[in-house]
Amino acid sequence: MDSNHITVVYKWTAQPEKLDELASIYAEVTDAMEQNEPGAEAVHVYVSEQDNALYVRDEFADAGALGFHLGNTAADHFPRLLAIATPGPFFFLGDVPEEMKQATEQMQLGAEFSSHSAGFDR
Repeated sequence: MDSNHITVVYKWTAQPEKLDELASIYAEVTDAMEQNEPGAEAVHVYVSEQDNALYVRDEFADAGALGFHLGNTAADHFPRLLAIATPGPFFFLGDVPEEMKQATEQMQLGAEFSSHSAGFDR
């Protein structure tokens, strides 16, 4: 993993009886990311019936790929998601530029940011 890589881990809590619809929208999101976002290196969605929520892990090559995602795929689906679920918290792991931090604040994602300190990939 290079120093430009950004991981985003987050949660969407569905309204009652909306978890299946939320998962369906996220299937569309992942398809759109796979087809249209070469800088999106991986996306994994986990369903928690106990929490009535989705947990998602997105992997982006760099801040440009994250910015493209926020301005396109995320923006396209955000209104439908907000209609049936509550976002956050969102944890951005990596060096996120200040303007993207401000954009996430405007989206009210409950975002937290941290830069890489240590670790390894095999």
